[in-house]
Amino acid sequence: MQTKLLTRRFDTPNSRSIATYLADGGYAGLKKALTGMQPAEVIEEVKKSSLRGRGGAGFPTGMKWGFVPVNSPKPKYVVCNADESEPGTCKDRELMEKDPHQLIEGLLIAAYALLSKQVFIYIRGEYWYLIAILEQAIAEAREHGFVGKNICGTSFECEIVVHPGAGAYICGEETALLNSLEGYRGHPRIKPPFPAVAGLYGCPTVVNNVETFCAVPHIIVNGGDWYRGLGTEKSGGTKIFSVSGHVNRPGNYEVRMGYPLKQLIEEDCGGIRGGRKLKAVIPGGSSVPIMTAEEVEQATLDYEGMAKAGSMLGSGGVIVMDETTDVFMTTYNLIHFYNHESCGWCTPCREGTDWLLKLFKKIARGEGTTADLDTIRRLCPNIEGRSHCPLGDAAVWPITSAMKKFPEDFLKHVKPATAVPSAA
Repeated sequence: MQTKLLTRRFDTPNSRSIATYLADGGYAGLKKALTGMQPAEVIEEVKKSSLRGRGGAGFPTGMKWGFVPVNSPKPKYVVCNADESEPGTCKDRELMEKDPHQLIEGLLIAAYALLSKQVFIYIRGEYWYLIAILEQAIAEAREHGFVGKNICGTSFECEIVVHPGAGAYICGEETALLNSLEGYRGHPRIKPPFPAVAGLYGCPTVVNNVETFCAVPHIIVNGGDWYRGLGTEKSGGTKIFSVSGHVNRPGNYEVRMGYPLKQLIEEDCGGIRGGRKLKAVIPGGSSVPIMTAEEVEQATLDYEGMAKAGSMLGSGGVIVMDETTDVFMTTYNLIHFYNHESCGWCTPCREGTDWLLKLFKKIARGEGTTADLDTIRRLCPNIEGRSHCPLGDAAVWPITSAMKKFPEDFLKHVKPATAVPSAA
């Protein structure tokens, strides 16, 4: 039941070469944009498509591009966020490994639409093997006249640079990424101003995810209305979901927006391994609220559908847990991650995640009481909405949802409190 659009060449021999890409109609979108469309028309087509950012936030891509001031005298930059660091997500890696020219074409179309001459691909440091693949693809594109000066025989010119990060989760946040790209520590910036107005080097900048840019050539070739028709009215196109955990066939699956989550797990992924029952699902990477098996029943894989089900689509990392899972322990693992990855810039996140981790460690040692669970419940609202960037929210959403939906998994690890806890 997959709808292979971005992933359709994955099984083609030598899929990463430009020869394979051109033979399958590659760079037709770039040629169409450069020779038959004005930059504003490209942006309008992306708006029609209802393409939303595939990195996690889900902000409408065309609207984001439209925020860039076209009359600004400053240089404009296009930045690809390839820092894929969300636990449970591994789709961008495969897109870059198996079809890098699709990404390059999307980046060049975006650069033309935004009047940019410089593109940066900011890639996570652990993806070291992909850097050579991307640079080889850029060299091939240059040889064929798609990168550099006079692209496709027009006056458009653009350069692409691959820049590896140092493996910091915080650099998945766009302003922390920009600071890192400039050579500074990966600390998030205060917004506003937003990157569209003052981003890289204080210039207008658009930052989008790998999967987002990969969708752009298909939108330009086939039209925004066609792309929107693949999904729902507000969540257009297809989406790649990285399914892991207790399923028979884990992997990346590309389906239309609005696809039933239950169908993805039971049919596409072959159901729960060992014939066990489903207990819980984290549908959008580790930072979104956990879902119960009952909530999965009617949930659809689109932004509105996930919100209705009480969670978020996020980056599309679907983590499936069977009936043997101890949700307390999985949540403990997540808070350890978020504490480790906090950049330390702001007090609520730095101190709050540290307190939470200490409490989880205490409970895991068998020394916790119900008073410690109460303290965790009081700590979480003092972090959510109060941190400098969304990492604080991401750290507490899994905790608050897990404690609410699976209280028995937490209570079995603690003893009754023998005294009234002191104020936190």
